[in-house]
This record gives sequence, structure tokens and C-alpha cells, in this order.
Amino acid sequence: MREKLEKLRASAVVEIQKIKDLKKLDDLELNYFGRKEGKLNLMLKGLKELGQEEKKVIGSVANELKSEIQILIDNKRADLRSIEINEKLSTEWLDVTLPTGFEEKRGHLHPNTIIERELEQIFKSLGFMVADGPELESDYYNFEALNIPPDHPARDMQDTFYIDNKAGKEKLVMRTHTSNVQVRAMQKYGVPIRLIVPGRVFRYEATDASHDIAFRQLEGLMVGENISIANLIAVMKVALKGIFQKEVRVRLRPGYFPFVEPGFEMDMGCLICNGVGCSVCKQVGWLEILGCGLIHPNVLKAGGVDPKKYSGFAFGVGLTRLVMMRYGIEDIRYLNSGDLRFLKQF
Repeated sequence: MREKLEKLRASAVVEIQKIKDLKKLDDLELNYFGRKEGKLNLMLKGLKELGQEEKKVIGSVANELKSEIQILIDNKRADLRSIEINEKLSTEWLDVTLPTGFEEKRGHLHPNTIIERELEQIFKSLGFMVADGPELESDYYNFEALNIPPDHPARDMQDTFYIDNKAGKEKLVMRTHTSNVQVRAMQKYGVPIRLIVPGRVFRYEATDASHDIAFRQLEGLMVGENISIANLIAVMKVALKGIFQKEVRVRLRPGYFPFVEPGFEMDMGCLICNGVGCSVCKQVGWLEILGCGLIHPNVLKAGGVDPKKYSGFAFGVGLTRLVMMRYGIEDIRYLNSGDLRFLKQF
């Protein structure tokens, strides 16, 4: 076996020296080291017929042989490539003063994506998980499970896209808020729970500088023992300071949302006009950014949570409005325009 390996070594050295082409060198490497038909592997199949001690000796010799041949092949490949480059340099001509041609264009993240990812990182640092939910939602999770039964006047507060569901009896809607994940999350993960749900929502309404039929929200949910409004305010202050990198003026007003009790609306000072008044804030200097409050006991029950033992808060942030504040965008319609001239700015 040792003699056969030495003959294989000598044969490889001669063949490598004769090769003048990179393709042939690749073929030779495969011929010697191929898994199935490689000369070395075929030869080593005879090891099973040897004794244990002899196997160790021959195996060591074979490894040295393989390493030596591989080095010779690599050196030969480097030489052939050098020759190839020198031949091209001697026959081809390059005018380095010519224009470089078309400028390579780089892609850009959408501003919605930038802000959404930053918020996800902020909330992850606070121990929140990031969840997702369906945009085409059942009436139950979008309304009924959130304490909004079919005859509830709150349904008139949200102009909804209802879907003609010919495949089944379940009433379907395009979700009007990311709150549709609240009950789903509690049913799936139980409590205590901390999570956010960024996503797209839909409203059947007229478009203007601050309203569109499709925009983005970020739902937040925290349920556990002894959760209060103080926890909500603390979390929101950290999030807003993180996204704007400065202290932001905010105010909390009583607000009505069927799925929280008590409910509040949080406004922030308009960063477009610095509180003077503009089309985005409708000339009042303040912009509503989120609805929030303590989760209604009926919603906790729908999620399988005992409201006597647990409490929690929920909030829905207008991600699109945060984007507009962050970048000074005066018209929400730019965000869904698909205009590359707009996106190149980010």
C-alpha cells in the first residue's frame, strides 16, 4: 500500500508540472481527490483489509500525500492565473481616463421601515416581544372580542372595509387597528405578557394631508399583576424619547375606547411647526399620536385572563404620524406614493 501511494505521488508531480491550462488543472484535482472516483479515495478503500496498526501508518502517509499534492496544485493554479493576467495586460488596453459608466444606485429603506425597526429595538430593550397578526381579520377579533358588539355605537367611529366572504359564514373585515392581536396574544401566550404589534391598518375615509386609507400602527400590550397607568406613562416616555432622541412635549386627555377603561388620548407637540400650527396638526400645534388606557375587564376575559387577579395597559401608536414628525413630512400621501424621488431622501 505504501509503494502504491509513493507511485501516486510521483505520478501527480509529473502531471501537475505538464499542465498549462486552469481547466485541466481542475480536472486533475478532481481526478485525484474526487469522492467517488478519485484515485486517492479508490486506493484507500483497501485499508479495510489491513491490520489496525498498519491502518494508522498508511492513513498518516495518505494524509501527508494529499496535503503535498494539494499544495502543488494550489501553487500551480496561482502560477497559471498570474500568467493569464500578464497575457491579458500585454494584449488588452484600458483607458483609465474614460468615464466609469453608469452610477451604481443604492436601495433605500422606506421611512416607515426605519422608524418601525427603531421602535422594535426600543421595546425589545424593555422586555417586549414583537408579534404579528392578520390584516384580513374576523369581525370577532377586530370588534367583538374588544368589547365592541355588533350594535355598539363605537363601530361608527371607524369607517371599515367589510369583505364579502362567500366562502364561509364568518364576517371578515380589513383590520381597522392592530388591536385585533390583543385577544389573540393573550389566548396564545397567556399572562404575564409584554408585546408590541407593528403593522398596517385600513380605514374607509377621505384622504388628506394627515389621513389615508392605509397606514401603519404599533399596538402595545402589557398584562400582569398590579399594572397601572404609571407603568403606561413610564413606557411611553422612554419610547418617545428614544425615537426622537430628545424630550417631547406630551399631554394626556381623557378619551373613549371600548377596549380600555379608563381611556386616554396622548398628544405630542407638533414637530413640523414647533407648536405654531400647520396642515398636519390642523393649526392647533398638537398632534394625536396614540390612544391608550387600562385594558377593559371584558377584553381580559375574552383572552382567558382573570381580571380580578391581573390588570394591564394597551396603547396604539400612529407609526405613520411618528414618521412624519421625525422627518418633517407634511403630507401622509407621500409615504404610499411609490415615488423614488421621495424615497431617495432617506
